Amino acid sequence: MQHPETPADPADEPSDHVGGAVVLAATPIGNLGDASRRLVELLGEADVIAAEDTRRLQRLVHGLGVQPRGRVVSYHEHNEAAKTPELLDAVAAGGTVLLVTDAGMPAVSDPGYRLVEAAVAQGLAVTAVPGPSAVLTALALSGLPTDRFCFEGFLPRKQGERATRLGELRTERRTMVFFEAPHRLAVMLRALADAFGAERRVAVCRELTKTYEEVRRGSADELAGWAEAGEVRGEIAIVVEGAAEAPPARTEDLVEQVQNLVAAGTRLKDAVAVVAEDAGASKRELYAAVVAAR
Repeated sequence: MQHPETPADPADEPSDHVGGAVVLAATPIGNLGDASRRLVELLGEADVIAAEDTRRLQRLVHGLGVQPRGRVVSYHEHNEAAKTPELLDAVAAGGTVLLVTDAGMPAVSDPGYRLVEAAVAQGLAVTAVPGPSAVLTALALSGLPTDRFCFEGFLPRKQGERATRLGELRTERRTMVFFEAPHRLAVMLRALADAFGAERRVAVCRELTKTYEEVRRGSADELAGWAEAGEVRGEIAIVVEGAAEAPPARTEDLVEQVQNLVAAGTRLKDAVAVVAEDAGASKRELYAAVVAAR
């Protein structure tokens, strides 16, 4: 803790941007009480507010008792390309452009990435007002490991594409966080159980920070059955346990794999190299084991 009489370190002071800046601001994911003081200040002071949904913005500022003085523009996935140059021009002219989405942090499964990428390319300042995040809130409440995780957003809607994506993630060791629409939750959980195994641990987090917040924990099969049994409503995040570490391969199993490749026409040296690389084994030791087994 800093002593009261010790001058503050300049590095600890809030940054004051010279000229304009893009500011990504996290908004409440449910409870208005989670709005930060900085968010409230910037909603009132920003030169431009770029909002994913201007109607939701109006409800937000009304609920927070804020009267924006800046210009409000619509900025969503369908007009990002057209609107980004306009916003960057405002920043280049010295203005503060505040980007807010419907809930949580912009650019995380929401508009924002394109604006940040373009601002960085032009050497313009980009900063953030941190705050609520459905991804981190769900992860923390899930009861699953939090030391290593990845965010996968929404799975593809088409069955084949969804199965392919889940097949790619089947051996992912990190805890995974997904978003899903309530009317597709049952299908998503059943596909997850089919791809990852019925016993893979899952947490379905619904209506986080809201009055009817609910976190259901169980196996993929159990939660798929729950979702199939009745209508599930609200904003949903799904947290999924990562794959267990594969047991080390036995030498005799590796020898058999090499023998099968050789029987299919692969040269012994090449077969040993392929199997050893896949198993993380020593090529020299595997070659010796194959020769000894003849």
